[in-house]
Amino acid sequence: MEIWTVTGGSFPPAAYGQRGAKPADAAASDRFTVTLEGADGRQILHGISSDELDDIKIGRSYVIKDGRLFRAIHVAAAVICQDHRVFATQRGYGEQKDGWEFPGGKLEKGETAETALIREIREELAATITVDRFLTRIEYDYPDFHLSMDCFLCSLAEGTLTLLEHEASAWLSTEELDLVDWLPADRVVLPEVLKVLGT
Repeated sequence: MEIWTVTGGSFPPAAYGQRGAKPADAAASDRFTVTLEGADGRQILHGISSDELDDIKIGRSYVIKDGRLFRAIHVAAAVICQDHRVFATQRGYGEQKDGWEFPGGKLEKGETAETALIREIREELAATITVDRFLTRIEYDYPDFHLSMDCFLCSLAEGTLTLLEHEASAWLSTEELDLVDWLPADRVVLPEVLKVLGT
């Protein structure tokens, strides 16, 4: 799925990046134009309705789905394996609270997926990991955003995995993978995890 970055548009300057900044006199039928730039430098114009205006921010990434812009979020996930088990965490915050996932998080500007992953594990689990190899990339459409998740096979290099933000964690064997309620995108990773744990 192609990722586009908003670089400008015909909407009022007050709306640039400010949620709830839609002009008071904007009708639901009003149309605005945003300028989108692709990774290859190509630019296109895309029409949006006033209902979409509150979610548009200059510099933010989006995908176009069914004619609408959906926020594009790029994350990295650590598939940490040890003794034929994989480490999973239960989210303790946000809209997806209580769902199980492979730990990791969003890439910050200028970060590679590997660098982001090492930082996120240090921040969320107080440990240092080694990123051993790329495992898979998942492209998943949630109702309100598109997720690109780069998954890496990792190993614990230093420290103990300590929960700083998550509710719970578990080391799961192949027989135990279905015992937790995985977030939808993370569930798509499981066939690759099974291949790794089976070796």
